[in-house]
Amino acid sequence: MNKDKLKKFGNILSNVVVYIFLAVCILSVILTVFSKKDADGAAEIFGYQMRVVTSDSMAECKYTDVSDFKIKSIPSRSMVFVRVRPDDPAEANEWYRSLQVGDILTFRYVYTTQITITHRIVSITEKETGGFIIELAGDNKNAEDGQLFQVIDTSIPNNTNYVIGKVTGQIYWLGVVMSFLMQPISIVLLIILPCLLIISGEVLKIVKVLTADKKAKQQEEMRARERELEELRSRLALLEKETNAAKTENGEGEQS
Repeated sequence: MNKDKLKKFGNILSNVVVYIFLAVCILSVILTVFSKKDADGAAEIFGYQMRVVTSDSMAECKYTDVSDFKIKSIPSRSMVFVRVRPDDPAEANEWYRSLQVGDILTFRYVYTTQITITHRIVSITEKETGGFIIELAGDNKNAEDGQLFQVIDTSIPNNTNYVIGKVTGQIYWLGVVMSFLMQPISIVLLIILPCLLIISGEVLKIVKVLTADKKAKQQEEMRARERELEELRSRLALLEKETNAAKTENGEGEQS
């Protein structure tokens, strides 16, 4: 690769880094301005949450048949898209009524502490007194009868066990990327390192400009000295010529 191609490649690479950095900044601003935070810190934007599944409880299992369901098994580190449950009680009641066995919900549940879980509905029953009893479980179980269930009663006010929303889709590779971005090293690779590269590039440009200006100034000073020397040589040559002419004239005058 010659010098010109290497320089062109460097310029393209620096531009790509700048554009990626700007895109990350713009996305961060959009999420900050338009999102609101859930109880566990998840960002909600336009009625949706994006969450990364961190366990294998919804991974593929030979004891669970998911072939008839729209959303199949969800491997660990997958990104899931969660349509958030409406806040209005009447709208929430209709939303619960639309749920079916096999739908996947993301919810908050208390064991020793309150945690966020994403599991599949195994049964849902409307109560005569209002509200619903929703029974959920993960797809991944150790044996045909080895399954842990969670039960949520939607009629209990301020229940610590409550539904966040319904999973409407998943993308595994996006979850892997987001899992990486949540690591401290990603801050170095995607923010600090690009910033350092951009700053270094600008510093090099400034140094190059200053060096070029200094070199140009030195060259101009050298040319000015050369012009002065040439002018001085011309004057000396003229003076020598006049002196020789004067000597010649004086010599001719003495002979006569």
